[in-house]
Amino acid sequence: MSQTTTRRNFLKTTGAAAVALTALNHTRAHGANDRIRIGMIGCGSRGCDAHMAGVHPHDKAQNVEFVAVCDPWRLAREKAAGLCKDWYGIEAKQFTSYRDLLEYKDIDAVMIASPDLVHTTHLEAAARAKKDVYVEKPLAMDFNALKSACDAVKENNVVAQVGTQLRSMGSMTGCKELFKTGLLGKVGRIEQCRNGHRPYWYAYVKEAKEEDVDWKEFLADRPMRPFNSVQFTGWYGYRDFTDGPVPGLGSHYLDLVHYITGAQFPTSAVCLGGTYTWKDENNFTCPDHVQAMWTYPEGFMVSYSTNFGNGSGNSFKIFGDQAVMDLQDWSNPFVTADGVGQPDGRVKEKTPVKEVKMPDHMLDWLQCLRTRKTPNASIDAGYQHAVASLMAVRAFDTGKRHIYDHEKREIREG
Repeated sequence: MSQTTTRRNFLKTTGAAAVALTALNHTRAHGANDRIRIGMIGCGSRGCDAHMAGVHPHDKAQNVEFVAVCDPWRLAREKAAGLCKDWYGIEAKQFTSYRDLLEYKDIDAVMIASPDLVHTTHLEAAARAKKDVYVEKPLAMDFNALKSACDAVKENNVVAQVGTQLRSMGSMTGCKELFKTGLLGKVGRIEQCRNGHRPYWYAYVKEAKEEDVDWKEFLADRPMRPFNSVQFTGWYGYRDFTDGPVPGLGSHYLDLVHYITGAQFPTSAVCLGGTYTWKDENNFTCPDHVQAMWTYPEGFMVSYSTNFGNGSGNSFKIFGDQAVMDLQDWSNPFVTADGVGQPDGRVKEKTPVKEVKMPDHMLDWLQCLRTRKTPNASIDAGYQHAVASLMAVRAFDTGKRHIYDHEKREIREG
């Protein structure tokens, strides 16, 4: 046998051994009979009422429990710890900073439901601490931070599920399967209008006392300013902490566009908007009206708009030259031949989309913690919707069209 062949076989053998060792380590950490211990970062309504409440129906069957909670607001921490006491009869560890939670040796995985400005910070820190992770959307407000966090997930072989849970609905997977058949014909436009009589951030505003909040921890890398209860509880309305409706609501839509059509990245984006209706003493800086449009290399245009001055006109449709798919009711999508000029006869009447049975989004993540398989909303899927969102945000801020270069991993004017 030649020296070259021997060396090649040696490299193959050692590479396989390394992969096997990694898998063995994960198996030891999350064996079939071992309890998986979860830490909760961000204990607001999303953390307690969606993440923790979403895991709880599966915690006994999947042998998992929350053992630590983290939030800069004492009241939120105590609420989350109270759930742990009620569900498991334990005194969960309480932390103000995510850094301390990640140093706690008795956790295997974390769920991240913190404000948008720190999603990438918490995601990257969790990955580098080798904790499996579930992270809320939108993934990022900064493109470089997005790339760094996603790279950290892959480099450390952690299981990461992104909080775009609509793709785990059987109805949406049914839409994906139907789209593959070509029944819609040539798709030229996908459109969502997601409206309301007022911006969603008003619903979160409540009283918070400065002495109960680690204000510096909440601000992260944002400039220090006097404590402001409205900014703290209603952060969804301020550009310091989030980028508004396109990433906040539109990321779900963009993720579904990618999931259903198989598209990954837009080639260009434009976006306009502003505050036209809700001008008051709160001085919210996120736009209450916005319109974003993307072009995709697959040959279609994608449109998203929000009107927070009037709640009528909501829609979600995929327009083909042979049929239109209506997804406005996420649980009951259907196809019709509405607007078709020269129908081929395959769609004759309103036809429901057949559901494809799927595991619930939280259950999918919990199962993947043990199998080490890639969850349904992978880190790659999260990166894709985050890129599209960031393109639109940059277009909004500059008034200029932005493009994405996938090879260079670069967003720029163009």
